[in-house]
Amino acid sequence: MFERFTKEARAVVVRAQEEARRLRAPFIDTEHLLLAMLDAGAGPAARALRDRGADPDELRRRIAGIAGPSRDDLDPDALATLGIDLDEVRRVTEATFGPGALDARSRKPYRAGHIPFGRRAKKVLELSLRETLRLGHNHLGTGHLLLGLIREGEGLAARVLVESGVELTALRDDVIRLMASEAA
Repeated sequence: MFERFTKEARAVVVRAQEEARRLRAPFIDTEHLLLAMLDAGAGPAARALRDRGADPDELRRRIAGIAGPSRDDLDPDALATLGIDLDEVRRVTEATFGPGALDARSRKPYRAGHIPFGRRAKKVLELSLRETLRLGHNHLGTGHLLLGLIREGEGLAARVLVESGVELTALRDDVIRLMASEAA
């Protein structure tokens, strides 16, 4: 399957692995593919997402907020009733172990090397190939990856796009139009 991928689509997969690692995820999922597509720069996926108002920083914040607990999950008032000053504990801990040492995601084991695809990301790749074949293309590019992500429609990526005001049907139409104009 990967032999059909363009250089840009392969770069998205590599970046998705980096995103999963950065977010301390045990596998690559739809949100990592989405973030990687947004970082891809000039391809039809990134252009269509930008044209529809998808802001990489905002999506990254939404994904991080949903994908795991953050430092905001600790209740400083409840801890104060036990005589614990959360700000002081955080200051001392981060001075010793580095920023974010108390974050739950930071305690997940770091995964070096290859990070596998999760079930939904595998489905996105399968649907991307189907979109490639349906459109009669002989290569799989970033636009096809985004079409697969849209068609999968149930992962965190689709959820944050919709919550951000991106209309998935219109995004799909934009991607197809952009790919057609590239081919011309």
